[in-house]
Amino acid sequence: MTPSVRRTRRTHRILQVTGASAAALLAVSACSSSDDSSGSDSSASASSKDKISGTVTVFAAASLKESFTTLGEQFEKAHPGTKVTFSFGGSDSLAASITGGAPADVFAAASPKTMKIVTDKGDAAGTPSTFVRNQLEIATLPGNPDKVASLKDLTNKDLKVVLCAKEVPCGAAADKALTASKLKLTPVSYEQDVKAALTKVELKEADAAVVYKTDVHAAGDKVEGVEFPESTDAINDYPIAQLKDSKNSAAAKAFIALVQSAEGQKVLTSAGFLKP
Repeated sequence: MTPSVRRTRRTHRILQVTGASAAALLAVSACSSSDDSSGSDSSASASSKDKISGTVTVFAAASLKESFTTLGEQFEKAHPGTKVTFSFGGSDSLAASITGGAPADVFAAASPKTMKIVTDKGDAAGTPSTFVRNQLEIATLPGNPDKVASLKDLTNKDLKVVLCAKEVPCGAAADKALTASKLKLTPVSYEQDVKAALTKVELKEADAAVVYKTDVHAAGDKVEGVEFPESTDAINDYPIAQLKDSKNSAAAKAFIALVQSAEGQKVLTSAGFLKP
C-alpha cells in the first residue's frame, strides 16, 4: 500500500469519528432542549393553575356591607379578571340559605352561633376563624332630641324603639345586655337585620334603635350614637369560613386572606370594628 493510500484511509476514519461525535452532541442538545421545553410548559401550567380568576360569592352579615364592599373592590383590583359578588343580610337567614343549598364560596357571620348552623351541617371547609369583633351602640335621631343617655332610657314608654330580632346576632346581643341590666322594653318592631333596624331611625319611623357601632359610624350624620357600658358584656365575635361546596376555592381562600391581612384589618377597624 502506497503512502498516499494510507493517508487517504486515515483521513476517512477521522472524518467518520468526527461525524459520529457531532451527531451525538446534536442528540444530547436535542434532548436537553426538549427537557427545557417540558419544564417551561410545566411552569406555565403551574402558574396558570395558581392564577386567581372568576367569580367568588360571599355571604356576609349586614353589618359588614360597607367594609366588605371596599375589600371586594380591592380584591378585584389586585386580581384582574375576578368578580366578587355579595349577599348581605341577617346571619341566621344567610346560614339557612347555605345549609339549604344556596351556592356560595365564603360565609362571614356576625356570631359564632350563626356560623355553627353551617358547621353543624358540615357545610364549612375547615375551621372558621374570628376576624373582627363588634360592639353595640344606641342610634338616636340626629341631635338626640329625646336626650337618650343610657340603655335604661329606652324603657321610656313614650319612645319608639326598634331592636333586631332575637335570632339575629345584634338582637341576641341586645337581649343579653338588657337581661344583664334587668331591664325590659317593648320595641315597636323587631327587624330581621341590623341595617333594617337602623333604617327605621334614619327614616324617623323610630326614635332609637340598638345597633352596632359600625352601623352608627356608616350612617354618618343621619343618626347620633350613644354608648352604654352594658355593651361591653355583649360583644360579638365575627367568624369567617370557606364553604365546602365552593366553586372557586382559590379565590375563596384569597378573599379570606385579604380580610385577615393587615390591609383588610385596617379597612375593618377604620369602620369601627374591634380587632379579634
